[in-house]
Amino acid sequence: MLAVLCVVLFLDGMDVSMVGVALPSIGAELGMSESSLQWLVNGYVLGYGGLLLLGGRTADLLGRRRVFLIALAAFAVASFVGGLVDDGVLLVVTRFIKGLAAAFTAPTAMSILTTTFAEGPARNRALSIFTVFGASGYSSGLILGGLLTSAGWRWTFLTPVPIALAALVVGMRLIPRDTARAEGGHDIWGAVTLTGGTLLAVYTVVTAPERGWLSPITLASVAVVIALLTTFVLIENRIAHPLIRLGILRIGTVVRANLSVVALMGSYISFQFIMTIYLQNVLGWAPLTMALALLPAGIVVVLGSPLVGRLIDRYGTERLILASMVSLSLGYVWFLVSAGTTPDYPLAILPTMLLLGGGFGFGFSAIMAQGTDGIDDAEQGLAAGLLQTSGQVGSALVLAVVTAVLAGSTATDLSAFRPGLNLVTGVAVAGLLLNLVPLARRRTRQH
Repeated sequence: MLAVLCVVLFLDGMDVSMVGVALPSIGAELGMSESSLQWLVNGYVLGYGGLLLLGGRTADLLGRRRVFLIALAAFAVASFVGGLVDDGVLLVVTRFIKGLAAAFTAPTAMSILTTTFAEGPARNRALSIFTVFGASGYSSGLILGGLLTSAGWRWTFLTPVPIALAALVVGMRLIPRDTARAEGGHDIWGAVTLTGGTLLAVYTVVTAPERGWLSPITLASVAVVIALLTTFVLIENRIAHPLIRLGILRIGTVVRANLSVVALMGSYISFQFIMTIYLQNVLGWAPLTMALALLPAGIVVVLGSPLVGRLIDRYGTERLILASMVSLSLGYVWFLVSAGTTPDYPLAILPTMLLLGGGFGFGFSAIMAQGTDGIDDAEQGLAAGLLQTSGQVGSALVLAVVTAVLAGSTATDLSAFRPGLNLVTGVAVAGLLLNLVPLARRRTRQH
């Protein structure tokens, strides 16, 4: 069963990195600008993040096995259609639909894992294996993306189809049927207001530089975003079976884990977007060359993640997350200091990718463990969905802001990307401080 869950996470990681490598080629063939291309990333993560909580809740109510298999089938169909379309808007739509499907497979897979493996060493080891497959999928996707994009970017959309279908067939045989389900109902209006608010927030940030931050349309969009998210909070406080039981946000470790995953994923996805555009469009690197340049981060995660379960048992999640944020922040700072206008690979890019790999490898499993520890089995889908929502929606918002900061600049060297790189670094450093301050306060009280 764990193998099936890991293959699906492998597929998700592979799909994200393959499409990332193909962005410049897609833009050239379909005439999409950089601000349009970011929607191929954000369309996916917003569909993913916007309905993750509903996906987790649906799994708790209707049965994790059923929801997992149906969503996996939808993912395969959307992948196939995405490889056939010839219009940029339709391509973004297929990415959004794939994100919606992943919004049900991801929290369902996580809740199957956390309800199958008991809290403690068994769950920590399962989470570390789970992370290895995600990182392996991401690393494999970089190489496959480079190779497939050379043959045609459409193959980056079509390749996941047979893997998803194979996982579907095997999953029908190996994933056990649910013995118990949570009671309650679906919070449809909560899902609508949350998804609508986050989608509009990202759209507003992306389009504001062109329209003007004080233009009537931008100000109206901001007002609608505030109204939608306020309505979401009001619904969650009044409905009998909310999408998010807001009481879970009173748990300090849960809040810290969710903010930490925003810092981890938001900074890294934005950095990868910048490097993909810079290395291919400015330096003229081939897709495979660019993929190999970014690969060391994934290799570090693959090699280091099997150790994380034992490290969590020995040192606890707090210290491990702090170590990951230190590594992540050092990676971005090193790149800013050493890159100059044309970064040297051995001096600037390679050390950066190794440090980022260390940050992701040590941090992701520890954050997942911290955000689900102590949560009742009936709310494991909620806790897992909340973590993944934070990571995906946070990533989308950080990437939208980075894209807005870079809008209108003419890139001839790395200096044009420095405002975005500064922002990425700031997000990582904020994650470091978030985890450093509570630990420092606790030690001060002890002394």
